[in-house]
Formats: sequence, structure tokens, C-alpha cells
Amino acid sequence: MNETVRYPADELQRFAQDLLSRAGMEDPKASAVASTLVDGDLMGHDTHGLALLAAYVGEIERGSMACSGEPDVISDRGPSLLWDGRRLPGPWLVLSGIETLAPRAREYGSATLVIRRSHHIACLASYLEKATADGFMIVLSSSDPAVQSVAPHGGTRAVFTPNPIAAGIPTSDTPFLIDISSSTVTNGMTARLHKAGQLFDEACFLDAQGEPSRDPGVLSADPPGTILPVGGMTWGHKGFGMALLIEALTGGLAGHGRADPADGWGATVFLSLYDPAAFGGHAAFDRQMDWLGDACRDNPPRAGFAAVRMPGDRGLSRKREQLQHGVALHPTIAPGLEACAQRYGVPFPAALTE
Repeated sequence: MNETVRYPADELQRFAQDLLSRAGMEDPKASAVASTLVDGDLMGHDTHGLALLAAYVGEIERGSMACSGEPDVISDRGPSLLWDGRRLPGPWLVLSGIETLAPRAREYGSATLVIRRSHHIACLASYLEKATADGFMIVLSSSDPAVQSVAPHGGTRAVFTPNPIAAGIPTSDTPFLIDISSSTVTNGMTARLHKAGQLFDEACFLDAQGEPSRDPGVLSADPPGTILPVGGMTWGHKGFGMALLIEALTGGLAGHGRADPADGWGATVFLSLYDPAAFGGHAAFDRQMDWLGDACRDNPPRAGFAAVRMPGDRGLSRKREQLQHGVALHPTIAPGLEACAQRYGVPFPAALTE
């Protein structure tokens, strides 16, 4: 399959929105989900973009994703909120959360929302620019209490999900957009390589006997293996610590997590905005972050690297290029959406021609 086939970004978004709407999702929610998924592909996070769309439609069809209504407000103490997401679409909940927190962060300096029982929130990096464009620093993390694929350091039985954490840091120019996981690899990339019959370049897994492996198939073995935490066999205590922190920020603050019965694929979410004006001021914040950006980008590169990139540089550059020239979807994505498209009578966009 040709990996260079490109599609107009606006037509991909319209297709995703129409498909979700015909499957039963309210239009504002369908728009939020569609834009978030396409943004994932625009930035190169193609396991967490439109690759998720068919699975989301399947969740709607099974009644596992709510398509209408609002989250329940469990607690509201001004700068601190807790929502029950009621299994509503994760991208819409996160984007609504950013809009809810922004005026509170301006008033209090920072504001935090925790969401329990959200549906899956897709690519965390997709949300960061929305906050940094308004001058906020944002921290976003999630866990899925219904899924276990990552073992604690020193163990062989899965306890955690990859537990990602993301941060958007404004500067006077290009923001830093950090999106990392506490595991060596994600569930999405593991599934893609396993389906393709490929191995990872490094030992990212443990088999059920605790032996390192490059084979993603160990996760579906009987008994199953696990994904290693960041740091691998030797330094995995680092990823283990990250995973615990994210569990506390999500399930702990939400009062809903792994200690409760699983209720399906989804997320528990931590979201916080910070207004630099309430601390040292925007100018001082930018001065510090700009210095760091210059020090890193001007750093002499080691062999094999053309230059040092700041987190987000590549994704933002790819987004600009693909908005102009079309989105180069991973070759498995369009065929994977064909059945959904036919079922709901929504034609998949035509590829751009050279």
C-alpha cells in the first residue's frame, strides 16, 4: 500500500463528523471528536487519529459511548472541579473542560478539572495548542481503569495502562508540546505491529515468565505478557513512578479507578491550566522558556541527529505541511474505515492527485 496517498484535512474532518453524526452523536460532539482525531493525524500521531474512528463508531453502536447530554458536576469549588463524564465522547469532554477552566485560571491563577467515566480521549497532544495559544500552560493526563497492559517494575502481571501525560508550554514563538507515556510503547502501536506481524527494534515487553521480548504478540499470549515501563529492565522504576503519579492524579482525585469494577474502554482524566500572569508574569515566563528553547535547539547534535528538536517541533511542522499539501494517512486507516463508511452511506474522501 502507498504511504504517500494524501487527503484534504477539511474533507477528512467533514467525513468523520458526518459519520459520527449519522451513527447518532450530537453535532457539537461529533465536530469535537472529528477535529481531534484529524489533528492527531496532522501531527503524526497516527495510531491515535482517524485510526480510532471505526472503533468509536462501534462503541456508539454497542451503546458503550453516550452521544448526547452533559457531564454531571460532582464537585465545584471554584478552581477545582470533578465531573462524571457519563461515558460521553472524550475529545468533547476535554475541549469543554479547557473552555470551563480558562476563565477560572485567569481568576485564580490555576484551575483543575478531573473527569471520571469519560470515554477515550484520543491523542493528548491534540489539545495542547488550544491552551498555549491563549497563554496558558496546560497539563493533561489520563488512565483507563478498565485496561491493564503495563506491569510495575519488577513484576510480571499487568496493572496499568500506558498512562500518558502531556504538557503544553507557551513561549514567545513556538510552544513546547510534550506528549509522553509511562510505558515504553503504547497499546495502539503494539496492536498495529502485532497485526502486521512485525517486531519492535528493542525489547519493549516481558513475556509471562518475565523474559524481555521484542514481540508485541506476547500481550495476547496465554498467559499474557506485559509492556515494560519507561526505563525498561534496568531503569523501569522511573516509568513505574510516573504511572503511580498519573493514577493518583486521575483515579485518586476522581475517586474512581482501578479499585472499582471496570465499565468499558474509556478514561479517567486530569486537566489543569496555569496562567503565568498570576505567578512571575507572561514576559518573565517567556524569557525563561525562550532561553531553554534556544539552549536546546542550538545544542551541538550528536552523531545521527541533524539538530535538537524541542517537543512539538516536528508535530507542528508536520501539521503545517499537511494542512497545505494534504494528510498522508497511514495505509491501514482508509481501508479500515470502508465498512463504516458504507454502512452509513458516507463516502470516504477522494485522495489528492499529484
